[in-house]
Amino acid sequence: MSAENNTDAGSGIAQGMLGDYRVIDLTDERGHLAGHIWAQMGADVIAIEPPEGSSARRLGPFAGDVEDPDRSLHHWCYNRGKRSVVLDLGTSADVEDAKALIAGADVVFESFEPGEAEALGLGRDALAELNPALIHVSVTAFGSDGPKANWAYSDLALQAAAVNMAVTGDKDRAPLRAGGTLPQAFHNAASEAAGAALMALWERQTRSGLGQHIDMSAQQSMSQASMSSTLNTSLNATVTQRIAGGASLQGIDIQLMWPCADGHASVTFLFGPGFRAFTQNLMNWVHEEGFCDEATRDKNWVEYAMMLLDGREPVSEYERVKGVLAEFFATKTKAELLDAAMTRRVLITPVWTTAEVVDSHQLAFREYWEDVDHSDVLDDAGAGSFDPAAVRYPGAFAKFTETPLASLGRAPRLGEHTGEVLAELAGAERLPSVPAAISPVAHTSPPLEGVKVLDFMWAMAGPAASRVLADYGAEIIRVESANKLDAVRSIQPFHDDVGDPDGSGLFSNLNAGKQGLALDMSKPEALEVIWDLIDWADVILESFSPKAMTGWGMGWEQIHERRPDVVMASSCLMGQTGPLALLAGFGTMAAAISGFFYPVGWPDRAPAGPFAAYTDYTSPRWLVAAVMGALEHKRQTGQGQYVDLSQAEAALHLMSPALLERTTNGRIWESAGNRDLVIAPNGAYPTAAGGPAGDGYDDNWIAISCGDDGQWAALAGLMGRDDLASLSAGERHGRHDELDGIISAWTRGRDGYELMAELQSAGVAAHIVQNSPEFTIDPQALHRNALIEVPHGKQGTTTVENTRFVMSRTPASIAYGGPTLGEHSFEVLTETLAYDGDRIAELAVAEMLE
Repeated sequence: MSAENNTDAGSGIAQGMLGDYRVIDLTDERGHLAGHIWAQMGADVIAIEPPEGSSARRLGPFAGDVEDPDRSLHHWCYNRGKRSVVLDLGTSADVEDAKALIAGADVVFESFEPGEAEALGLGRDALAELNPALIHVSVTAFGSDGPKANWAYSDLALQAAAVNMAVTGDKDRAPLRAGGTLPQAFHNAASEAAGAALMALWERQTRSGLGQHIDMSAQQSMSQASMSSTLNTSLNATVTQRIAGGASLQGIDIQLMWPCADGHASVTFLFGPGFRAFTQNLMNWVHEEGFCDEATRDKNWVEYAMMLLDGREPVSEYERVKGVLAEFFATKTKAELLDAAMTRRVLITPVWTTAEVVDSHQLAFREYWEDVDHSDVLDDAGAGSFDPAAVRYPGAFAKFTETPLASLGRAPRLGEHTGEVLAELAGAERLPSVPAAISPVAHTSPPLEGVKVLDFMWAMAGPAASRVLADYGAEIIRVESANKLDAVRSIQPFHDDVGDPDGSGLFSNLNAGKQGLALDMSKPEALEVIWDLIDWADVILESFSPKAMTGWGMGWEQIHERRPDVVMASSCLMGQTGPLALLAGFGTMAAAISGFFYPVGWPDRAPAGPFAAYTDYTSPRWLVAAVMGALEHKRQTGQGQYVDLSQAEAALHLMSPALLERTTNGRIWESAGNRDLVIAPNGAYPTAAGGPAGDGYDDNWIAISCGDDGQWAALAGLMGRDDLASLSAGERHGRHDELDGIISAWTRGRDGYELMAELQSAGVAAHIVQNSPEFTIDPQALHRNALIEVPHGKQGTTTVENTRFVMSRTPASIAYGGPTLGEHSFEVLTETLAYDGDRIAELAVAEMLE
């Protein structure tokens, strides 16, 4: 459980796959996760803080409930392994020290507001001139430029702008943000920033010798959590509507979370070729226990979704079947349902609280938790009962065979390393770690050009990661089979609402830019083709259940013996080992069992959960970072390695403060609607019907957050309630219900766009809650080309989401939408593998090609 620390706050520097690199971290809570990921991977991360300390140090909860900048659990979680240096960037002397540190750094992560860095003399042009090899990553709310770049924002407003909020929550109440009271938008952007910086590093180290600027947008990163619901309007598909623990699609309420005897469970009760076997297993069990008849058990679960859409099956009958399931699940405990998931192969996981996550036997088996010694900075545990010598944290986000991630020490005290780091400036000059053989040339070709990836990923989490690699130039061959059609091909949005496996906008979006090869993997001849592709590849990605690749004779041991230089990464729900390793399922289930569902909802109702498969949206960022780190190790050593990434374990880092609230203070993180630990008021309020979704559309809302006294006074003035303008933050929290009523009465009946403009003009963080119709015409989304039209093998053209970040010198390129089944089989066989006509004819005769 406890691991020996490879670093501590006193010694600072880690060793690992990134041990040669130095990172300057100029972020706060809006980006410090990026530096934490690099620290886990071995980089020397120096956090520059102002004299009063990072604002993250003032975020609760606090260890032992003692409010102190060195006891913030939020700061603890994301700053372990870093060195803290205090510099006052308002003084010229300290700016010069910052520049001296940056001159020798490889990467800078910063979360300045647009224009703020330039005013300090630390803008992108100044830093590029100072250090041409520098990879400079800016993490901002809406992006570094554009019509909303300087808007006031909050986590709530960003999620409202990103579409995911519109589809989260109960349909008869205000929409909800993911994370509950735990902000998520900047964490999504920061985790994506870590991988983006690694891609830029790869380009620098292999080709140009130069750095570049990377522009991250929290709005755009968070939009991945909409599960491609941004695309519905562009695809002429019905707009997705929210329903707690599911989604409303074309007027049909899809339920994915159910009450059980002692809580709730995530149940993937879906239909189509990818889901049929699991749904049949569930209905067999329901029938065995006498809850349904044979006719209900034996419905056509392959065609069932299409039958509902075309009227062959009345929606009322689907509602009856859901009622049957509700009666059945009410008789089962969470433990019984989890046991059935393993023994009966049904897609069920319990909705766990943070207490149950901390006590997980799966995480204990995999030695996930890290016990960190804080006794040198904590005299006692305060009001808590935890042991300061063993504070339990989420651990390694992935397991690497050759370069295990560092087990990091505690977060530093404010300025703990100022003297140490500034003394280093007086010593030998540090230069960025660029290979001597690389001459600086400003190449503009994609950063991953020449990297060859064999992709066995399916569903959402894996393909979302390889999509990023494809965007930035990797050549990806995606292998699939008609015998086991990718489940995502049967998930909306569909072009024109026509349920065609080649018309799924979700599939096309996740797999844009990849070549599609269809093989019948049950035939030995197909495995011969796969081995030839393994010989071709630099990277192999797979997201099958553990042992599937081994069953084909293509497990890591066999592949490593033949290709010791190849990088292979496996991504599944719970990891490759442990009692839950064989748990089959999707991100809805991982999100439920990882604690993400429970705190999203209303205190007086069942959990609503984040929209659908939340960990499928968050874990791909970590997989990109893992693959790029393994490639960097290969570049240095020629050595390949295996990466075991549990989607749940990676995603849990976005829950870290809530988990530490349990391990230190003994409390479970509860739901609170859209409330916030700091901001008040903070909520979604109704606005007038109409807008881009149509004149009769009446599910319109605006997110409003007052992050400080000035924003609250401005809002009170706009509402004509100057009598409330002087309320303190504490008073606003105490009167939140009353204030929500006052704000709702003011917003109701008013146009959302006009309100948003009025509030932003007054400096109040506000944004309409956008669904696909609003996002499609969002000026900021248009400015960043968030949605793009690309060629498609069957549709002619289709719309996909663009890359979510912008590299200044080596931009992304998306050539086409996701492949139709087997669209590029001939090209792969003839061009990539150089098979001749006779060889291809043999494969065709063997009925191996699909």
